[in-house]
Amino acid sequence: MSSPSQTSGHDKNSAKYRYLLALGALGVVYGDIGTSPLYAIKETFHHASKLGLSMDNVFGVLSMIFWSLMIVITFKYLVFILRADNKGEGGILALTSLITPDKKNIPKDKKRLILMGLFGTALLYGDGMITPAISVLSAVEGLSLITPVFDPYIIPITVVILLGLFSIQKKGTGTVGKIFGPVTLLWFFVLGLLGIFSIIENPEVLKAINPYYAFNFFFTNSWTSMIVLGSVFLVVTGGEALYSDLGHFGIKPIRTAWFLVVLPCLVLNYFGQGALLLRTPEAITNPFFLLAPKWALYPLVILATMSTVIASQALITGVFSLTMQAVQHGYMPRVSIDHTSDKEFGQIYVKSMNRFLMIGTMLLVFTFKSSSNLASAYGLAVTSTMVITTILFYIVAREKWGWSFFKAFPLCAFLFVIDFAFFGANLLKLLDGGYVPLGIGLAIFTYMTTWKLGRKILAKRISSKIVPLTDFLARIRNDHPTRVEGFAIYMNGNLKETPHSLIHTYDHFKVIHQKLIFLSVVIKETPTIPIENRIRISPIGDHCYTLVIHYGYMEKPNIPRELDGLVFGSEKFDKAKVTYFMGKETLFATERPGMALWREKLFAFQSINALSATTYFQMPKDRVMEIGIHVDL
Repeated sequence: MSSPSQTSGHDKNSAKYRYLLALGALGVVYGDIGTSPLYAIKETFHHASKLGLSMDNVFGVLSMIFWSLMIVITFKYLVFILRADNKGEGGILALTSLITPDKKNIPKDKKRLILMGLFGTALLYGDGMITPAISVLSAVEGLSLITPVFDPYIIPITVVILLGLFSIQKKGTGTVGKIFGPVTLLWFFVLGLLGIFSIIENPEVLKAINPYYAFNFFFTNSWTSMIVLGSVFLVVTGGEALYSDLGHFGIKPIRTAWFLVVLPCLVLNYFGQGALLLRTPEAITNPFFLLAPKWALYPLVILATMSTVIASQALITGVFSLTMQAVQHGYMPRVSIDHTSDKEFGQIYVKSMNRFLMIGTMLLVFTFKSSSNLASAYGLAVTSTMVITTILFYIVAREKWGWSFFKAFPLCAFLFVIDFAFFGANLLKLLDGGYVPLGIGLAIFTYMTTWKLGRKILAKRISSKIVPLTDFLARIRNDHPTRVEGFAIYMNGNLKETPHSLIHTYDHFKVIHQKLIFLSVVIKETPTIPIENRIRISPIGDHCYTLVIHYGYMEKPNIPRELDGLVFGSEKFDKAKVTYFMGKETLFATERPGMALWREKLFAFQSINALSATTYFQMPKDRVMEIGIHVDL
């Protein structure tokens, strides 16, 4: 079965490079899943303990954990979902874009699927806040096992650690991965060793690999088993983050890290904790830390704290990727995105989103105060996204990859049943805190759909004012207007249309500059563009020119630098004689059909706070003239 995915990046045939990426993936992609043993088994057996920590119950829970890892992470995400990439980028938004290759003519049923995918994307932003909070809190709480002296300082220590985590994001995913990768590798080895030593004392616990024990647990405990399943889901919460981080490392390094290190070490640790509970039921208070001998508790708490900081990275970088895709697909205003690698397109840093996540995470820590409280809020948003992912994957498999119904439906139906079971189990947490990520997701969903619809309405409002550039040039030839000395640069996304800023200035002043340059900037999906291929100048008559400047994704646009030394006709460009004209819409919320009044006001607010083109293209502000256009929404 050939892979329909496409990989991005360069020099990926080198085994050394692939293994280095796999090491980085340990620290970035698998941080969330890798630190689940800190709290997942404790929360799961907390519910199971109400039934009694009998061998059947312990085996049943361990069996559910094992097969959850195998079915959800290994089978669903590693084998199938990761293949559904969009030019190397993963995540539910990339998956959504695959179902609509024709962006202009989208059927109604596809529009519903797009909204569904967009809502799933929005839910991950809430998960991106909860993961750092619960991961770091769970590790710092281990200090209480050493001495109760630390109890009053759990929250302050957590906040300081999180501040440090968000402050290093600007170094880039690649740099962070190099720092975190070796630490996470050590963490997984420690997980595996702790599990092995415990399993040696109770080797019969390995029988729980048999799925019979999971089925038996369900049939025996009925309703309570659903509550337990909601906690079992904590072991696979990093699945969607794993998919979102695809663009940071690529599919092969992510798979390599999972099968060689992550999966075996996780299974060993979970089974080791189960063996401990069979020997010492009172260890239910904190089975992870109580796996270790007393002399190892101090270094284990330190390593766990470092690892939970790393765990937060998976969702943070995943949110960065989703934000970049949202901007590219027109669901968010333009923001400053820094590409931090010349080999991996997806390795980025988004300052505004980093700040947003940091504030949200801090608020969650101060509100919930403990990892157990946060566990009640964790899971519902992710399970919702997983259900949506399976539905969209079916559409992609059928329509884009050409799978037959008999090939796609049984697979997706099986995955849907598993996802929906987890969703139903986590739905029980709704009133205990599950409403928090849902609320965050709904707010982000509203934000994105408002921007998308607002831009569509804005384009419709100003469409009546569009004048083909050829018509405007013909008007110039007929009018013979006065031409003032110098160059006028008009930013123009569509070189076939006349910029509104030019129409307005000409209608009011009846003069134009000696040289008119219509400039379009194109960002390519390669790191850099050779100098000889960067600029294309085309004369279009009457001392007017179109100018296209190409940039690679690693390059920061700098228009004045590119213009320096260019020759238009027989005249060399003079930066002292240039004026940059930018159109700027002034938006007013009205009762006209389109959006609700409050959404129109939100869209106007988004437009005002979007990154300005002047800043983005590094134009000298003293030579930029913004021409306002009044638009009633």
